[in-house]
Amino acid sequence: MQTALIIAAEETHNPLIPPVYDIVWSAVAFVIIFIVMWRVVTPRITKMLDERTEAIEGGIKKAEAAQEQAAAALDEYNKQLADARAEASRIREQARADATAIGNEVREQASADAARITANAQAQIEAERQSALQSLRSEVGTLALGLASGVIGQSLQDDAKATAVVDRFLADLESSQGAQTAAGTEH
Repeated sequence: MQTALIIAAEETHNPLIPPVYDIVWSAVAFVIIFIVMWRVVTPRITKMLDERTEAIEGGIKKAEAAQEQAAAALDEYNKQLADARAEASRIREQARADATAIGNEVREQASADAARITANAQAQIEAERQSALQSLRSEVGTLALGLASGVIGQSLQDDAKATAVVDRFLADLESSQGAQTAAGTEH
């Protein structure tokens, strides 16, 4: 029995070392899979990676071109904006100059209108003053003749004599009024 166990023990195979037929068939399968991978799958993967690389490089080139176009467009925009600002500044200055000219013209027109209105008003006042003075002279003359007739006791019907008396009375009245005005301004 011991011999049977020893023989059986010698026939028991180590589980860590596979049998030779497994190693041979595994090597054949490995070589077949390796050849298939090397001949079929690797070129496809390489082709796919090359296509992706080209697409990425093309995208980068397109992005760079778009970036250059955007920079050129930005430069053009900035140039147009500067031109627009300069034009707006020129228009503002022109508007200010026009407003100043219009303001001066309106002031001159207003001054001319005011001077004309003032001159017309002074002429009208002078005309009314002369009219009032003439009316006052005739009324004062009539009153003076009435008073002089009462003082003298005779009727002053003679027009030349009456006019001379009235003129003398008014001259005396104006000279006494002028003397009072001169004396009032000295004090």
